[in-house]
Formats: sequence, C-alpha cells, structure tokens
Amino acid sequence: MEEGLLKNTGKPIKHWVDVVKKSGHEKHQAIIAFLKTEHGFTYGFANFVAHKARQSDAASTDDETLLQEQYRGKEALWPVYELLSEKVASLGDDITVTPKKAAVSFIRKHQFVLIKPATKKRIDLGLKLKGVPTTERLEVSGPFGTMCTHRVQITDLADVDEQLLAWIKQAYEASV
Repeated sequence: MEEGLLKNTGKPIKHWVDVVKKSGHEKHQAIIAFLKTEHGFTYGFANFVAHKARQSDAASTDDETLLQEQYRGKEALWPVYELLSEKVASLGDDITVTPKKAAVSFIRKHQFVLIKPATKKRIDLGLKLKGVPTTERLEVSGPFGTMCTHRVQITDLADVDEQLLAWIKQAYEASV
C-alpha cells in the first residue's frame, strides 16, 4: 500500500499522516471522508492512511502488545494459546508467526493455521485443509471466510490432542 500510495500521489505515507494530523480530524471515518473529498483518494488508500495516522493498524503495534490485547479478559485461554503456538511452530523452521489485532497467523508459503481467541472461554483454530471433509469437530471455517477452510473450537488444553495435531500437521504439509 505504501508503494502504491507513493506511486499514485507522489508523496510518501509520512506526508499524508502529517496532512491528516494538521487537518484536525481524529475519527477514522472523518479522516477517510477528508482524504477522499479534499485529496481525491480512493477508499482503500484513505483507509490505509487513516489507520497509519491513528496508529490503529496491526503494523503500528509490537507483537507482544498485540498478543496481550487479544487475551485481555481472556487470560484463562493463554495456556491453550501457548501450547498451540508451541506445537505449530515445532513443525518446521520455515514458519512465520504473524500476530494481528484479533488473531495469530502461522504461515509457511501460505497461511495454514490461524489462532483466534473467539470468546472468553473459546479459541477458534482456523485450518487451511482444502478438500478435507468436515466432521462434528472439524467444522466449516465459519468466521474466517476464505482465510481458512475449517475451524476447530478449543476450550481447554485437553482439546489439543493427537487428532488436532494431525490436522495441523496436514495443513502445514499442504502449505508448500
């Protein structure tokens, strides 16, 4: 997005963040409207600059803070996240772990696992398992859209069992 912004406007992101700050607009939608109306931005670029100006995008926050925020009020799920994260990361040294605002992506060549604290009592584990039939436990992805093909709901450490680990390994192996 930064490269596209520079190419389309001739100005870097820092310039546009300064423009937004000088405008006095603080609310996200007001910034978008200002950039679209006053500077001819498309929605996508206006949204990008608004997030950067407000530092509300995941890239403006360090990984540890993103994780702390994900599990604020959901601290009972932290041991489950730690176990899942350890098991997924142990599959290979070619895995990139990418915390986001609401979830953590595990990427090989493509994202193959997504860990999301969905409620105070449940983690939703998204898996990319194309062509694998659903079961009572291995559900259609639901909240993940096209990012994942399946979801497993996890409520405690006992749910991180051999069956789940086999699905995770299968997703990892398919992500080449």
